[in-house]
Amino acid sequence: MSKQADVQTATNIKRPKRKSQAKEIWRRMKKNRIAMVGLAIISIILLCTILADVIVSYDYSLEQNMDLRYAAPSGDHWFGCDNYGRDIFARVIHGTRNSLIMGIGAVVVGILLGGFFGSITGYFGGKLDTVIMRIMDVFNTIPFMLLALAIASALGPSLTNVLIALMISMVPYYTRVIRASILNVVGQDFIEAGKACGTPTRFIILKHVLPNAIGPVIVHATMSVGTMILSASAMSFLGMGIQPPAPEWGSMLNEGKDYMLYAPHLVIFPGLAIVLTALSVNLMGDGLRDALDPRLKD
Repeated sequence: MSKQADVQTATNIKRPKRKSQAKEIWRRMKKNRIAMVGLAIISIILLCTILADVIVSYDYSLEQNMDLRYAAPSGDHWFGCDNYGRDIFARVIHGTRNSLIMGIGAVVVGILLGGFFGSITGYFGGKLDTVIMRIMDVFNTIPFMLLALAIASALGPSLTNVLIALMISMVPYYTRVIRASILNVVGQDFIEAGKACGTPTRFIILKHVLPNAIGPVIVHATMSVGTMILSASAMSFLGMGIQPPAPEWGSMLNEGKDYMLYAPHLVIFPGLAIVLTALSVNLMGDGLRDALDPRLKD
């Protein structure tokens, strides 16, 4: 009777619930104050992107008033006006959307295509791995920015063509990153067990390999968004990106560079937008890297 009571008592004891991996990562990331500052800044920037038309109309960012040329920041025009009398605050807000579309879009598509090639080469190996990786090596011999500029100049300046140029330039990088992550997973026992049990290859890759290899990829993707925003702005500054009068941070810098001695606000505010966005993404990426690193568990 006592044995049955002991068994019943042991059964009734509530075991502490194990935290999900996402909650554990979030708990550890919250301890990194610098990462949370970066997350807060990028959250505000994303809100400005989503609510840009609510904050200020798009037409207002294009409206010219030659009487307000080079107007300094004031209560009516928070960031001042540019060389055509257009409100710089409105242009910075709506330029956020274009810059983030190019930065995030290039990374997402680069991960999808790089994930496809990296999964194939990392999982199957052999001659297929050799052929694909040698092709990627050819692209890697060309500096990233030079390759993107060459593609954009061949296609012509526009938002779509800048996206295509950045996407193509990112594929070799992510193919290598994802391939390396997958190679660390495919040799483990649970993958071999799945193969021995006759589990379909597609199921093994999608359900076991990729989820266990995604951690480093997420960190690289987060860090790459800032790089892509800087690259897209640089291409627009050089005249290969979005063309005026459409608001974009890089093109705003290009338009204001000739007037920066007597109207520095023309370049200060779009420049600050670029720096803050890239910095916040990098700070958040550093915190995410630390949160995902199993060696730093407390």
